Amino acid sequence: MFKELFRKKSDKSDADSLLDFVDEASLPDKAPDPFHVTEAAAKQIKSLIKEEPKATGLRIFVLGGGCSGFQYGFAFAEELEEDDTNVQQHGASVVVDNMSYQYIMGAEIDYKDNPLEGSSFVIRNPQATSTCGCGSSFAYG
Repeated sequence: MFKELFRKKSDKSDADSLLDFVDEASLPDKAPDPFHVTEAAAKQIKSLIKEEPKATGLRIFVLGGGCSGFQYGFAFAEELEEDDTNVQQHGASVVVDNMSYQYIMGAEIDYKDNPLEGSSFVIRNPQATSTCGCGSSFAYG
C-alpha cells in the first residue's frame, strides 16, 4: 500500500506524493474559531441586536487602561472592516478588530445575569495573567 502512496510521478518528491494523497474532502471547511461564544452570550447578543436596526452582532475590542493595564470594550457591530474577524456561533455574530484579536484569542465570551452584581458579558481569557478586583480589566503577558 505504501509503495502506491510514494510511487513517484515524474519529478514529484515523496512528500509531494503524500500531500497529493490527502483527501481534501476530509479536511475541515474552515479553521477553528479563535474564541468561544457560550449559548447564554449568543442568546443575549441576538436579543440586543433585535433592538438596534443597524446592528449585525456584538463588537468586542481591547483598550489600554483600567487598573490592570487593558480593558474590554463592547459595541454593536454594524459594518465589517477589512481586518475584522467575524465569528458566528449559536446564531450570533461576534466581531473583533485585528489589533484586539491577539488579546481575545482563546477566550470564552459568556453572559451572566446576576441580581446582586448586575448583568454583563464576561470574558474568560486564558492569556490574561491577572485581573483587577472588579474584573473589568486585565494584564497580558
